[in-house]
Order: sequence, then C-alpha cells, then structure tokens
Amino acid sequence: MSTSTHYQATRGAGDAEEGYVLDSVGGDWDDIAREAVEHSDERIVVNMGPQHPSTHGVLRLILELDAETVHDARVGIGYLHTGIEKNMEFRTWTQGVTFCTRMDYLTPLFNEAAYVRGVEQLLGITDQIPDRANVIRVMMMELNRIGSHLVCTGTGGMELGATTVMEFGFRERERTLRVFELVTGLRMNHAYFRPGGVAQDIPPGTIDLLKEELPLLKRGIRELEALILENPVLKGRMVDVGYLDLTGCMALGVTGPMLKATGLPHDLRKVDPYFGYETYDFEVPVRDTCDAYGRLAVRFAEMWESIKIVEQCMERLERNPGPVMVEDKKIAWPAQLAIGGDGMGNSLDHIREIMGESMESLIHHFKLVTEGFRVPPGQVYSVVESPKGELGCHLVSTGGTRPHRAHFRDPGFNNLQTVAAMCEGAQVADVIVAVASVDPVLGGVDR
Repeated sequence: MSTSTHYQATRGAGDAEEGYVLDSVGGDWDDIAREAVEHSDERIVVNMGPQHPSTHGVLRLILELDAETVHDARVGIGYLHTGIEKNMEFRTWTQGVTFCTRMDYLTPLFNEAAYVRGVEQLLGITDQIPDRANVIRVMMMELNRIGSHLVCTGTGGMELGATTVMEFGFRERERTLRVFELVTGLRMNHAYFRPGGVAQDIPPGTIDLLKEELPLLKRGIRELEALILENPVLKGRMVDVGYLDLTGCMALGVTGPMLKATGLPHDLRKVDPYFGYETYDFEVPVRDTCDAYGRLAVRFAEMWESIKIVEQCMERLERNPGPVMVEDKKIAWPAQLAIGGDGMGNSLDHIREIMGESMESLIHHFKLVTEGFRVPPGQVYSVVESPKGELGCHLVSTGGTRPHRAHFRDPGFNNLQTVAAMCEGAQVADVIVAVASVDPVLGGVDR
C-alpha cells in the first residue's frame, strides 16, 4: 500500500479564504487529515519514516505540526510481522529457540533466555541446570547487553549527526561479536541456549580471547564517554528532551533504562534473580533526570556493570569445569556439537557412535531430534532483564512435544507507547532524540 499526502494553501485575489488540497490513501490518513483541517489553519500532517534513519526500519511516525512544534504524534509499528509466535506452535520445544532468537535481533541471547527459562520451569528442572551452563548464559547475556547498548549509542549519535560515535560504537561491539562467533559459530541469531543448558561448552581459547578483548573494550567505552557525555552540543540536544517521569513510566508499563532514568532501580536480575544472578556483585545504575540524557548515562553505567559481571564469570569458568546440559537424557539434546571448518555441527565422535557403534544411541537421537521431549501440561510466564527492559515469555503446554501457545512481551513494544507523551509539545528535532532514547528494535516490536 502506498500513501501520498500533500498540503497546499492558496489565496485568491482580494479573498482572505484559503483552500486546502489533502490527498490521502489507505490506513487512517482520512481521519488524520480531516482532524488537521478542523483543528487549525496552520497545521500540517507529515509522515516520518520508515525511510528516516531514526525510525529504525519500519517504524512510522505520523506527526501533526504547527510550524516546528509537534501537536500530535502517532506511532505505526509497520508491517515487519514475521509470525514467529505462531510458527513456534508447529515446532518442537527445542526448535522454538531458533525462532525466538530472531525477534529483537540485537539481543538474541535474551530472547532465548526468556523462552528457555519458561520451558525449564514447565519441566520442573530449574534446579537441575548445571552451574557451568548458567555461568555461560550470564556471561553471554552481559556481553550481549554491552553490544546492544553500543548500537543504541552509536545509532543515536549518527541520528544527531555524529558519525564518529557510530564508528566507535560499532568498533567496540565487534569485540563482543568475536566472542559470540567463537562460542556459538554465529554473530547473531545463535540458538545457543537450549532447554536444560547450552548447546555446547565454550571452546578452548574463549577465556584467552576475553582477556585480550575486555581491556580494549574498556578503553573504547571510555573513549565514547569522553567524546559525548560532557559534550555541550550533545547535552544541548538531549538534556530535558523526551521527558517522561516515573508516573508516566508506571502508567505505560515502561521498563529498562527509561525507567531507571527516573530514579527507580527496578532490575529483574535483582528483583527476581535467575540463572544465579543473585551470586554476582553488581549494582543497578539509576539517574533522576527523566530525559534522554539520563537514559544515555544509564546505558553507559550498565555497560560497566556488565563488564564486572563478565569478569566474575570468567573467573568461575576457569575455576569450575563441568557439564553444560541437564543429566536427564530424555530432555538433554543428544548431539555433541563441535565447531569445525564448515561451522558448528555434530562432532565426529558422536556421528561415529550413532552411525556405527550403537543402535540405541541412533534411535534415541532420532526420536529426540525429530519428535522432541514432552512438557507437562501447564502455563508459565518467565521474565529476564533485557537491555531494553522486561522481556517476558508466556508459554502454554498441553502435554505435547510442541508449545500450544507462545507469546512474548517485548519491552520495545511497550516503551514505544511513550513517543506521544515525550514528543507532543516538543520540536520536530526533539522527536529524533526521543525515539533514539527509546532504543526500539522493530524485530521485537512486531514479531
């Protein structure tokens, strides 16, 4: 569907009347245009996005303007819908990880974590997950948190015209992606977390790579902080812009850095610990500015706390070897994965066993991979603290090998409700800053 709108005012000779030409097609443009004409002779309706870089893909902002002032802002989340939740009803519980990891594609490991935690709660095996598997999960998620915040910072800087911020942000994010590629074989969409543990243990050299990259990552984050946090131009664009106080956040269900920037230290890693987060030493950073600048400062502070957690994980992984998958062979993924020259696949030893040594192993592998394990009837809502806020997963099981229903609460969807509250009454240029401070990723919003 294509939509085109233009506004034209004409004045006849000796005539004070103005004529309006409003052509609109599809969607809710008819109502919007009619309201605009009725409300003011000076207001126009513009469509910002999805081509605008600040609209992050398919986000569409419908703005009613009086000169440079935004009188009305409406959000259209576009047509990115990929049917992930419905598709998961036709796949096994393990295969569901491959789908949900692709929702918010900048935080794939958090998508997996919320889903896997829910499956494990339905199975009743939360206490049986090996400690090493949980440590690996925490380490990977905190690296992913750093990478997500760096993309938010970099793209936000680019939208304000600071291309160097974008370059620095993506340069530092690359360090986290190197670790992901070594451990999972992929830079994103990993499907690495599995019900019962993780797909495979970290390969040799992972800790050495982290010891090499973390000091460089710290230096890069310091450079970004020095470049922008006290930059008068950036502060002029962000301080007191996109204002939303605690009352507004509570009313709209806003979580993550947007909520922490109002002074409330709400973090699920502290409030409802999972994967052993209660055993780590870290703080929940907050600010009390309620604006875009405060959200930026919170994200920088969270990156430093994530580095602290990663360093603790490295120490534990070096000190405590062990299994990374639950012992119950009726649940544990049978494949013994290894990273070879062609990427990650079954290890040669495992192939040799199931193809030439043990008929029972072959049958077990075939049944568990093709049919999957059964999950007792019930439903659960599991949550994790993603870089954008509370990421929830509601799962319903009827006792079969597939989810009866899978539905996700993506924080970006809820947080985007704030656009009208933050932008109405502000300037057009402030809309760019406000949307960037939300950090929306439409893959999660319209999944």
